Amino acid sequence: MPETLRCDPQLFEKDLSGKVVIITGCTSGTGLCTAKQLLKQKATVIMASRNVEVGESTAREAGGIFMRLDLTDLDSVRSFSQEFIAKYDRLDILVNNAGVMMPPLSHTKDGFELQMATNHFGHFLLTALLKDLLEKSAPSRVVILSSCASCPCSPKFGTTCDINFDDLHWKSRKYDKGEAYAQSKLANVLHAMQIAKSYNGVTAYSLHPGWVQSKLMRHMGPGCVTCCLECCCMKCTGAMINVWDGSQTSLHCILSEPEALENGAFYSQFGIYKDKASQKGGWPMKIPNANATDEIAARLWDESAKLVGLGPSGSVPEAWAVKAPGQQGMSNSTRTCTRTHACCGAAAAAAAAAAA
Repeated sequence: MPETLRCDPQLFEKDLSGKVVIITGCTSGTGLCTAKQLLKQKATVIMASRNVEVGESTAREAGGIFMRLDLTDLDSVRSFSQEFIAKYDRLDILVNNAGVMMPPLSHTKDGFELQMATNHFGHFLLTALLKDLLEKSAPSRVVILSSCASCPCSPKFGTTCDINFDDLHWKSRKYDKGEAYAQSKLANVLHAMQIAKSYNGVTAYSLHPGWVQSKLMRHMGPGCVTCCLECCCMKCTGAMINVWDGSQTSLHCILSEPEALENGAFYSQFGIYKDKASQKGGWPMKIPNANATDEIAARLWDESAKLVGLGPSGSVPEAWAVKAPGQQGMSNSTRTCTRTHACCGAAAAAAAAAAA
């Protein structure tokens, strides 16, 4: 197997004091490993996840700050963003790490297929709502965990590895959990490409962390199948890596100076790509998928903005304005929505009632 790509150890000596970081889905796996490393380097790390009990316990043990975030619920994404903006006056690094892999077909209350909701739409809205703070904190960055599954692989996940704009949520075609996973992971790549074109002073990178020993594989089949896949097919061949090695690509994109990185590019640990030249990975690497184009990225951006309730080209509606935070990164200010909008939740309804 190809050699594991590893972050320059000198980057682990960087002092991140004063830097504010959000990492989604970091109660275990590479997310937790990444959070611990950044905390070791004195960053303020907000550990965002939906399980309050596990999240609070994990953050307390690691030394981070827990905030609840359920990426499958757009109301939760808006509430998280509202709370964060009210407390912090900067955001240096947003790591869209959370993900789900190949579960049975289900749809969220917003009508999204679960993988596309968790892996793409929730993160898309989160990033858009934090855009102003990211731009204010420039130079800042967004790091998005994708997968080699965004491309044709061997063994395969999806056959087409494309975005099906006619049926993004698997409501009219037979569900294929591998194809759905591949679509959501390609969406991650396209999201980073478009952020690079759309945000000022904010760089963005998507990445494949490697095939990592984690809980992500729990939906791939019965326990015996998953165990066999892990032990026989991956560990014994050297294709599966531990969480520290699986965090290397994320840490490289988080800690390297912007001029040492390529804005909007794809960074990959070695992977099971069908394209043999890509199997060794690369920082960065030309993604071996003909569907990763600027045109498809722009189309997905506009479609995503519409589906999550944003304005043209992903702009945040004026009615969602938020009061400026106070000094030293903290404030008691609150965010108030002044229009009745289903995705704004109870605060919007209360404001509308008061206005009436």
